[in-house]
Amino acid sequence: MSDVQRTIEAFILDSLLLGDEERLPAPTDSLVESGVIDSTGILELIEFLEEEFQITVTEAETVPANLDGVANLVAYVAEKTTADRLAG
Repeated sequence: MSDVQRTIEAFILDSLLLGDEERLPAPTDSLVESGVIDSTGILELIEFLEEEFQITVTEAETVPANLDGVANLVAYVAEKTTADRLAG
């Protein structure tokens, strides 16, 4: 498990699940379908990602392929941080 995955899972556990480890979905499970996150939670998640990983999440990027599931989030953060390093 990567540091990014651990960080994202810790945020989900602490901020969205209020410490209820039994509700933490598998990395490939949908956060929406599993009831972990709603529209307000998505906004919190985006704010967390931007602050924690120093990335900008554009409106066009707020799609399930990027944000719905821990594995998707890890891949998205890796892609964004790599793109930012190459651009900067």
